[in-house]
Amino acid sequence: MTGSSQAIEINKIDGARSESRSDSVAVEEPLEIQLTAATADSSAAKSVSITMRTPGDDHELALGFLFTEGIISSRDQVLSVQHSGEADPQSGLKNIIRVEVDPSVDLQLDRLQRHFYTTSSCGVCGKASLDALRITGQSSLAAQQTVFSADTLTRIPAIVRRQQRLFAETGGLHAAAVFGPDGEIVIVKEDVGRHNATDKVIGALFSAGRLPAHDLALLVSGRASFELMQKALVAGIPLLAAVGAPSSLAVRTAREFDMTLIGFLRDGTFNIYAGPERVSLGAS
Repeated sequence: MTGSSQAIEINKIDGARSESRSDSVAVEEPLEIQLTAATADSSAAKSVSITMRTPGDDHELALGFLFTEGIISSRDQVLSVQHSGEADPQSGLKNIIRVEVDPSVDLQLDRLQRHFYTTSSCGVCGKASLDALRITGQSSLAAQQTVFSADTLTRIPAIVRRQQRLFAETGGLHAAAVFGPDGEIVIVKEDVGRHNATDKVIGALFSAGRLPAHDLALLVSGRASFELMQKALVAGIPLLAAVGAPSSLAVRTAREFDMTLIGFLRDGTFNIYAGPERVSLGAS
């Protein structure tokens, strides 16, 4: 195993022929995100999430997750981010990341309950998910009027694909990327999970002091879910574009918070499900 891909031996079948050859698969390992704050009450680390991820950019993944879940809100609240525990004997990876926050941070871990809602589009879960955004004070992005040309949007998926090194090796990774109105790619991250790739991107923006990212758009491979809309909203990203289809709750969220939602962005075409005012039909 090297990096985030692993070489394995496979049997390639072509009709009646079987050929032994080497192939690469994406590495998938658990990552436990722990939170600790040295207070008078307690300094013990609390486990707040376990996710299956592609190793790499673990610091950004943890920070992006904690930021989009409303646990941290600024860089000065974070004292340290480091791997912890013993390395896994098989993979050699450390699969615990520990984030130490300033003792003054009010750790409202009950906010993480939203993260465990089922992802199916049932009415009760949809109402609870949207209520959670309202309760945490998320506001409309209507004032953010950065405009992206249709020409720029249709070019972005191919540009991002060319920067997906691990996808080229394995064919088994999602990507998330942020880009500006000029089509310049700011950050690209890969992971076996779409949510993890998005957290890595937002965590990188958080670390660089670039949030809220009112001047950027987010591209995700696969479909657009409520969770991805929520992450974009918290990061102040007004436009989310997906290569696949959006869910009904993603559309409701985009319309309620005045975001732009684009789906089926591929082969030179796309659908706008919310916020068409941020898309111009002229060239960039």
